[in-house]
Amino acid sequence: MSFLLHPRLDADTVVLGELPLCRVLLSLDGRYPWVVLVPRREGIREIHELSTEDRAVLVEECAAISQAMQTTLSADKMNVAALGNMVPQLHVHVVARYEGDDAWPGAIWGAHPPLSYLGEQRAARIAQLRAAFGDIVAFEPGAERPE
Repeated sequence: MSFLLHPRLDADTVVLGELPLCRVLLSLDGRYPWVVLVPRREGIREIHELSTEDRAVLVEECAAISQAMQTTLSADKMNVAALGNMVPQLHVHVVARYEGDDAWPGAIWGAHPPLSYLGEQRAARIAQLRAAFGDIVAFEPGAERPE
């Protein structure tokens, strides 16, 4: 069975690229610098359902993306979470947080409605993150879906 991205993740994100295990997505909520990692494994809902090898890869991919984001974005804190209450497909949120951001110090979920990127902000964020991820993430031509 081939990998299919859950429709809600597909609707709420754009593809940035691929890691050895995970598809790397940018959340369309421009309120926070927010990346979502989705292991390309069909039928997996929980981290403990991954093989031992895939769990190790997932942790390393989360760490690499978190470190790149924190360094590039000068984040005060990196939030990394696998919630999945609304989307059953295993996915990990990696969010750069700043003291004084719209939800600080609480969680971002449910704090405010999503805020779309305006004008060129989305393209600028994509370029910024692709530069930050450098040789960590494989970028595919045309990975971003058109508006």
